[in-house]
Amino acid sequence: MLPELSKIKGVHPGAILKRELKIRNLKSNWLANQIDEHKQTISAILNKKRDINPKLSIKLSTQFDVEEDYFMMLQAAYDVMTASENNQTPNLNNFRKAIFWDTKIDEIDWEKHKKAVIKRVLERGNATEIEEIISFYGKQSVIEEIKTMKVSYLPAYQENIKEHNLI
Repeated sequence: MLPELSKIKGVHPGAILKRELKIRNLKSNWLANQIDEHKQTISAILNKKRDINPKLSIKLSTQFDVEEDYFMMLQAAYDVMTASENNQTPNLNNFRKAIFWDTKIDEIDWEKHKKAVIKRVLERGNATEIEEIISFYGKQSVIEEIKTMKVSYLPAYQENIKEHNLI
């Protein structure tokens, strides 16, 4: 039986479907055939690459014996959570305009350009800017990004990594 919406709010419907299929020992191809849907559609949903639409929510509700809007409500909760996360930005007052001289700081996609932002701040940032980035992304996340970067030619980069214990 599928969990109550309140307990799984913010989880992608595909993750819930995948879990339910596993519990019931069913294959995605079987589900696609049962609800007369393309197997690629079901696969994309299970892999969180596609969203649930109203018609699919109704088809799935019949198969899993839940309200017709169950999967749509789950999709809506996931979309709201994702939008909320994507709108988060660090405290922009803690950055000098000069550090992001080539872009509008209020238009930066902080998640998409995470690696570039971290590198630039470590290369050219002051203590306040570096601490803001560490606070925003989390120290462990910054450390993981540093591990994937090429070593910078700017000496301040390595100095800042050491000074802020990001090794």
